Amino acid sequence: MNRWHCSWLAALALLLIAPALGAAPRAWLDRNTVEAGESVTLNVEVEGASAAAPDFSPLEADFRVLGTQSSRQVSLVSGRATAKTLWAVGLEPRRQGRIQLPALRVGTEQTAALELEVRAAADASVAGARGDVFIEVRAEPPDPYVQQQVRYTVKLYSAQDLTDGNLSEPAADGLVVRRLGQGQDTSFFATVGGRRYRVYERHYALTPERSGRIEIGPLTFQGSALAGGDPTGFFNRGRRLSAASDAVSLQVRPRPANAPAGAWLPAASLQLQDEEPLPAELHVGDPVTRVVRLKAQGLAFEQLPELAPTAPAGAEIYPDKADTRTRDDGEWLQGERVQKFAFVPGRAGTLVLPEIRVDWWNTSADRPAVAVLPARTVRVLPAASGAPPAPDAAAGRPAATVAESAPARPATAVRIWRALAAAAFLLWLATLWLWRWRRAAPPRQAAAGPDPAPGAARADFLRACSLGDLAAAEHALVRWAGATRQDLRNAGELAAIVTDPRQQQALAELQRVRYAGAAADGLAGRLADAFRQGPAWPAAAPTAASPLPPLYPERGAPRG
Repeated sequence: MNRWHCSWLAALALLLIAPALGAAPRAWLDRNTVEAGESVTLNVEVEGASAAAPDFSPLEADFRVLGTQSSRQVSLVSGRATAKTLWAVGLEPRRQGRIQLPALRVGTEQTAALELEVRAAADASVAGARGDVFIEVRAEPPDPYVQQQVRYTVKLYSAQDLTDGNLSEPAADGLVVRRLGQGQDTSFFATVGGRRYRVYERHYALTPERSGRIEIGPLTFQGSALAGGDPTGFFNRGRRLSAASDAVSLQVRPRPANAPAGAWLPAASLQLQDEEPLPAELHVGDPVTRVVRLKAQGLAFEQLPELAPTAPAGAEIYPDKADTRTRDDGEWLQGERVQKFAFVPGRAGTLVLPEIRVDWWNTSADRPAVAVLPARTVRVLPAASGAPPAPDAAAGRPAATVAESAPARPATAVRIWRALAAAAFLLWLATLWLWRWRRAAPPRQAAAGPDPAPGAARADFLRACSLGDLAAAEHALVRWAGATRQDLRNAGELAAIVTDPRQQQALAELQRVRYAGAAADGLAGRLADAFRQGPAWPAAAPTAASPLPPLYPERGAPRG
């Protein structure tokens, strides 16, 4: 046994030190657009523990190289050890405009070339000294359409080393606010008025829900920085700092008169595509599934419409439940809707899967647009058993080409066969739906019987929050609240009843994380803090005590 362990450890050590072969290095920028005076980070990742360092000298023509850091990561997946080395180099552009970052040589390989846009510094940034800390905000575009995404960028500049701080978030009536970038801020350096600042950048997606003027109040920052006489901050809490941004006004335009009918979709781009290839031919009664993906830049999935193609002649259509999600790339919302449609041909010949159209409004070009998924044709052969198809009720004759020598069957047998095929297909759909429902359902308690006492449900809720298990936390919270309100069925109904704003906000975030794919950073802790003392129920109206004893004492009072 000892020899086996030694051999295994030796093999693992060889895997850890062996370089990865055939893996091209990958390069990317933490931001693709910067302002003059700001820095940007170039990352280069190479597989292999003994990878050579990149040659950064070609960058010196257009950038000042501020410093380089490197880190290594080793992982073991399915018994196979892999190592990655990451280099991060800080760059400050020497000029404005579009700068091409050349391909960098890493050993015998090269990275791909990159492009960086360097814009002129905003007027607010070059207006002289701004103090030790200040905030800049920018909303693009300032005149959006209703339900169009506004990219809201916040930059906190600090000339001091911050030890703590709190930056408020944008809010306004009639505005839906989503934080982007998975809740992570971007950090870099910038020179403003001849002074060096560390900048913390944060992005939001703002969606106006009404037209007209919307005023976004100033953002505020309260924090502390290391005191000059105590660089460690050990003996005091440091120097207090505060700042406030300018207010931002949006002039929201209504839906234009020439917008296409149907769902209002103001997007920067919209794509409609087939996800899977279709077969060239199939037999009568065999289903063919068309998987369609609708993806929009600048819209959440809740804004995307249901796709509803018409049933083609001679076939039935069975739509599946759509898969939806909203992602972001740090600046844009990316809403997606994937739907499956099963077509079951009832006769031989040519099956024409109908065209799918989505009308939308191109906000980049400010004009109507349409995305079209063209019609597709599939050849339908007679049933594999050799039976002819059902008669065409409209024409009173067989609907498709079948060999005349094929033996005719009674219409009753054909109808029975079609009924059995349809029943089998529906059973398949029901099984698929049940499987997906069981995967999405929250974990059930192992023990059967009545719900546990409120104290046990509360303990289960707090335990799930401490483990970060949001599905179990939601399930336990509904059971806990159900001990008081027996009509409660889910967290959405609970959110509509509780009166504490912190609890309402925590439940809203929980719904977005569980069912909209939002980031869950710190949500479990906020959920536990909000409900630690129990749900905040609305105050019940007082009732006057009756001066008369109950007519039936055994019913009007609890038994001892």
